[in-house]
Amino acid sequence: MSSSNRIHAIDTVAAYPVVPMREESPASTNHFGENVFNEAAIRRFLPNTVAKKLLATIRGEAPFDPSIADDVANAMKEWAISHGATHFTHWFQPLTGGTAEKHDSFLDLTDAGEAVMNFSGKNLIQGEPDASSFPSGGLRCTFEARGYTAWDPTSPAFIKRHRNGATLCIPTIFCSYRGEVLDKKTPLLRSIQAVTKAVERLMRCFKAPQSHTRVTLGVEQEYFLIDKNFYLHRPDLVQTGRTVFGSPPAKHQQLEDHYFGSIKPRVLAFMTEVEDELWKLGIPAKTRHNEVAPAQFEVAPIFEDLNLAVDHNMLTMEVLRQVADRHGLVCLLHEKPFDGVNGSGKHNNWSVAYGYRNLLDPGHDPQENAVFLTVLCAIIRAVDLHSDILRSSTAGAGNEHRLGANEAPPAIMSVFLGDQLMEVMAQIEKGGVMKSHHPDAMRVGVDSLPPLPRDATDRNRTSPFAFTGNKFEFRACGSSQSCAGANIVLNTIVAESLDFFSEQLEQLSDNLFNEGLQKLLKETFGRHKRVVFNGNNYSDEWVAEAARRGLPNLKTTMEALRAFDSQVSKDLFRKYDIFSDMEIDSRFEVFQEEYHRKVRIEGETALEMAQSIIMPVVIDEYRRLASACQVAMDCQFAGEQDVLRQKAALLGRRMTELQTRSDVLARALRGLHEEILAAMTDLRETVDALEHIVDDARWPLAKYREMLFIY
Repeated sequence: MSSSNRIHAIDTVAAYPVVPMREESPASTNHFGENVFNEAAIRRFLPNTVAKKLLATIRGEAPFDPSIADDVANAMKEWAISHGATHFTHWFQPLTGGTAEKHDSFLDLTDAGEAVMNFSGKNLIQGEPDASSFPSGGLRCTFEARGYTAWDPTSPAFIKRHRNGATLCIPTIFCSYRGEVLDKKTPLLRSIQAVTKAVERLMRCFKAPQSHTRVTLGVEQEYFLIDKNFYLHRPDLVQTGRTVFGSPPAKHQQLEDHYFGSIKPRVLAFMTEVEDELWKLGIPAKTRHNEVAPAQFEVAPIFEDLNLAVDHNMLTMEVLRQVADRHGLVCLLHEKPFDGVNGSGKHNNWSVAYGYRNLLDPGHDPQENAVFLTVLCAIIRAVDLHSDILRSSTAGAGNEHRLGANEAPPAIMSVFLGDQLMEVMAQIEKGGVMKSHHPDAMRVGVDSLPPLPRDATDRNRTSPFAFTGNKFEFRACGSSQSCAGANIVLNTIVAESLDFFSEQLEQLSDNLFNEGLQKLLKETFGRHKRVVFNGNNYSDEWVAEAARRGLPNLKTTMEALRAFDSQVSKDLFRKYDIFSDMEIDSRFEVFQEEYHRKVRIEGETALEMAQSIIMPVVIDEYRRLASACQVAMDCQFAGEQDVLRQKAALLGRRMTELQTRSDVLARALRGLHEEILAAMTDLRETVDALEHIVDDARWPLAKYREMLFIY
């Protein structure tokens, strides 16, 4: 590492060739889903009777029939080979927070030793990776290595392409030899099943005709792009995904000129290729734009079934990284790669539908409005009772740096309803009928209930859990995190709250239903309205007010994780068969270890950079100033002597401070994570101050003004 490397990196980026204009975008609806074993492929490659059975399973209408496994496997193989695939893999989501895959070829040998391409139903339904090498929290040990992957037919198989071929990827769950859950997909599927049953139970109370329930999700993915030349000259970015040192430049995001601004040609070329890749994978990428911070961007898809949306988000993150590499860029998914500017989140837009109707969309008739208000009150109750568990689903080393500022919500979980909907809820609580003060209102499901406004609400970007017209947007999820964790919790707490309403409503006779429902809504909102807040979640006043209301403020990762491991959490997840107590304990251990390891890696990286990169430059700068001082003294240049002495004295103090704080960090690395983080903060203050003192031409690390603006 040297200043010449930094200057060379800047020159290399500046000389990047101009992206040529294309006649038209390569992304086309003609290619949408071409790398997916979707319904069209199923009908083409499978006999009609087998296709019908498989599609019924995919739609949740019937369990999988094992007798068709070989036919399905052979069809998948033929389809995959026609797309250039030579290998297959069971694609799963272990507790690392990423995805995993072990590739096997279709190659097989006949008794005569001839090579054939083969893929059996057994290969499709079950695989066997090494369970002991993934995080398990003690559920698996090295001498207990066997684990199993099992096909999830509700998420379609797809093709992943590389330069020299392609691989058939089969979405699967992952469990141990004894059946313990070792992944994020299995509890997600269980939670979807739990909330589905709870919705159907509630709808029976309203005498709704039997229909299919869909839990839907739209995930807004934020990310940063920087040139690979800068990335490779920042050991902290390579090792940790964030800059442990770096001073924000004079201009960063204060002018608010990057948000929704014109997209640079190089970035637009990257985005276009990303969309092309996503569309081929059947991922309905819809929105692309500049985000608030310089070099920050966002991609968002159309809503999909929740399980598929989670799989697609994991694939989206992979595509972003791979395509960025092909464009000489690096996609940073860390929640806070740059200090002092916006962090990156993953906005989790959750909703639930029954039949063709979104239950979070105010309806057109009295019954629909009554259902909407019931589901709304149930969700408010769920967040109030279990806000600590919901917060735990967003806990992590990266998100700890992000939550609380720059358009990231605070660690206090609250619900935003908007003024008009809040007015309606206040009227319900009072039990009287009032006229709406707002236009475009409609009647709710009971004659004695007040008018309900239709989507006439402002947005609150500081709220962690905001109602946005026909969905709830959970904004606290971190950009690098799997959104499975947040949705497991959200589905489960909502299922429990819906069941609470159903238990009360099932006891009402038809002639007392409306009156009983109104009373239940009134009591529920009155008891749980403390979690509703429409104001500025960043203000100190809200922190004090939240404390008065008794809302938890779990600022640190460890505080939040303890809520996940609480007895309340265990009782809730056990009730809905999401996790056993042992599985919760194991996850708590995994998440703790991951957090401690990441903090330690960051601390060791910061220490190494301070000692081997920053300190030599500072010493050399000090010697240079000392030599210049001596020359000035010999030449009797009094004015120059004063300037040089002052600069040398300032640099000397900072140099001593750098060594002292490095020693403190070295000792802290033998202790607790709190000590490491505090020592890193102090060391960063010194290094960032030195960045403004040391000759710019000699500073060895790529600066924020370069990484965030030159690409």
